Amino acid sequence: MKNLIEVSRILTKKKVRKIEIIDSTILDNPESKFGQFYEALMGNKLRNDRDAATLLYNSSPTSDKYRQLKSRFRKRLFNTLFFLDINTPSAGSYERAYYSCNKDWTLVKILIANEAFLSAKDLARSILTTALKFNFADVIVNTSRILREFAAKEEDEKEFEVYDAYLKEFSPVLQAEHDSEEAFQRIRLKMKTPKDKLPEVLPFIDEQCNKLVELSEQYDSPVVFYNMYMGWICNFEIQRDFNSMLLICERAEDYINKHPQYYQDNVLAAFQLRKMSAFLHLKDFSNGQATAEKALETFTAGSQTWSKFLEYYLLLALHSGNYIHALAIYSRAVKHKKFNKIDLATRERWKVYEVYLHYFMELLGTTKSNIPPVGNYSFRLSRFLSDPIVYPKDQRVFTIHLVIAQLLFCLGKDEHMAADCVNRLRLYANKQLKKEENNRLIQFIRLLNQLSRADFEPSELRNTEKYLSAMQETPFHYRGLTSEWEIIPLEDLWSHILNRLGAAMAA
Repeated sequence: MKNLIEVSRILTKKKVRKIEIIDSTILDNPESKFGQFYEALMGNKLRNDRDAATLLYNSSPTSDKYRQLKSRFRKRLFNTLFFLDINTPSAGSYERAYYSCNKDWTLVKILIANEAFLSAKDLARSILTTALKFNFADVIVNTSRILREFAAKEEDEKEFEVYDAYLKEFSPVLQAEHDSEEAFQRIRLKMKTPKDKLPEVLPFIDEQCNKLVELSEQYDSPVVFYNMYMGWICNFEIQRDFNSMLLICERAEDYINKHPQYYQDNVLAAFQLRKMSAFLHLKDFSNGQATAEKALETFTAGSQTWSKFLEYYLLLALHSGNYIHALAIYSRAVKHKKFNKIDLATRERWKVYEVYLHYFMELLGTTKSNIPPVGNYSFRLSRFLSDPIVYPKDQRVFTIHLVIAQLLFCLGKDEHMAADCVNRLRLYANKQLKKEENNRLIQFIRLLNQLSRADFEPSELRNTEKYLSAMQETPFHYRGLTSEWEIIPLEDLWSHILNRLGAAMAA
């Protein structure tokens, strides 16, 4: 009862008339500007402030009404975060416990600031009990400091020694977690090192990885182990040693299975995504399929992680020539009721997949009605070939891949249109693509340009070896960046084009 009286006094002195949050009252009111703003954001209808201001007030983003609404909306969003439902099926016990500890820790600081020391002490003890169960070193250190201070003020030497012991035990663990984070982050900073610079940075990366191993041998912390495994995964990925990368992923999953109290959905998903990346680069569809089907059972269908995983799965099917499987994976994603909730850039990539699937299904003689559309319009070849295809500067790669798709549809059918596609691609390669980011794409376009000069007759091709060699010197390496994205590996696509033209000539 003393605690309730103590907290009630704080509210009496500093209470607010109304807690401003985003709740069902607002969302169910069609006249609420806050509700309209929220629904537009969740429906991916807004790209910038201008879109929002136009939708809500038909005004400019500098208008006082819009700026005031945006400020109040932002405040309501942050307030609502304190009332999130963390007891959802997608949240593991480790994640729920860590969220609760940090939320309650904020309350402890508020109680202390308002001199509600009895309530602060009781809540800190409760937090510490949970933190010890899950080895939350940062929470244990924070709460032990506060509780040790209370024990000193109350001259309770026994309790003082208990909390001091926790501090001495977990402060080094917390420092080890900080050190492991630093080592892993330093490795990540080297992920984009050009191939010719790798000999200079690999000793440094090995040093950081060995430091991570040493920390994992000294401290039993899930944070340290996570950073250690991810550091080695990045190390092997940089070296393109994908088999070793798979081995580390399996060891990480084994660690998670042996320590269920530390289980986190997002951590397991991170390792499984790296496995799919390795299978993609190895073009190992059989093992990749087994891994994907098992992993997808653990993800919430329709979530961002689920769609990202399916995209790696789809790319693996396309890269390994399993086009019927690719269609099944694509359909599984776009038919889900939550597909339209994913971000706009991701949906644009799936639109590109849709076009390429139509191309390969046509080659296989499979009916095109089996391919569900991304968006409101079903694919029509005549409309696609007449589409100017213009994306914003930051999505130029989408334009290029779709113009390549137009070229594919034209091969052996409309040489004039095919030449127009190559000319457009050549302009992109010469003026807008950056060699350090898009070297493979540039070299591929140069190969296409040579093919166009040869009037699309493979037997007449000249001077292609240097472009093919330059492309192969920078092997396909996809880490989720749009600039590295290839629907079909460009070497394979080049061979496919030559084989198709050769078959057409033979016929």
